[in-house]
Amino acid sequence: MNYILLFLGLGLFTIIFAEPRHELEEQWKKKGLVDVSTILPKVKVEIRYATKNNFMKKDVYDGMNKCYLQAIVADRLKQSYKYLTEIKPGYTLLIFDGARPLKVQKKMWKLVKGTSKQPYVADPSKGSIHNYGAAVDLTILNAEGKELDMGTEFDYFGELAEPVLEKKFLKEKKLTATQVNNRRLLRNVMRKGGFKVRSNEWWHFDSFTLEEAKKRFEIL
Repeated sequence: MNYILLFLGLGLFTIIFAEPRHELEEQWKKKGLVDVSTILPKVKVEIRYATKNNFMKKDVYDGMNKCYLQAIVADRLKQSYKYLTEIKPGYTLLIFDGARPLKVQKKMWKLVKGTSKQPYVADPSKGSIHNYGAAVDLTILNAEGKELDMGTEFDYFGELAEPVLEKKFLKEKKLTATQVNNRRLLRNVMRKGGFKVRSNEWWHFDSFTLEEAKKRFEIL
C-alpha cells in the first residue's frame, strides 16, 4: 500500500493512504498516455476486459480498470464529449476500452482465430489501433444514467453490430429506428472530435489509421 506523510505542525503528522497504481498505469504514464478520468471526470469508465463481462469471460487486464489514451486522442475525446453535452444536456459517455496491451491482443486473437469472430479482432502480428492508445470503445448514457439502446451489446461479434448493415437490418426489422438513431448520435458525437467510424463495430472509434498510429506512437 502506498502512503503519504502529511505534517500538521507541532511535530504531529497523519498518514494518507493512496491507491496503488497498476503496473500498466506506470508504464503508460511514462509513455505519455493520459488517464481519461483526470480530464473528463464525468465520463464513466467500465473497462470490460478488466471484468468477466466480455466475450472471453475473463479479466485479461488483471484488474486495471482505467481508460488510458494518447494525449492527443484524449483531447479529441474531450471535444466529442463537449459536443454531446451541448446537444444532449445531462448525457455522458461510457467507455469500455481504450489503450490495450499487445499481450491482451494476443489473448483475444488466440480465442477467435479460425472462428466466425476472427474478423472482429485485429491480428496482433499487424497490431490494433488500440495497441497504440489511439482507439476507444464506448457508448452513450442518457440523463438517467442508462445506456442508449444500440441494438446489440458491446462486444457482440456478429453482423447486427455492423454500421454498414444497419439499413438492411432496419428494413428487415431486426433493428429499430430508435436503435439506429442512437448509433447515429454516437457516430456524430465522435466525428465532432475527429474520430473515424469502424464499419463493423458500432462502439469502436479510431483517432488515426493504423499506419498513422505506428508513425506517431510506440506499440504498448
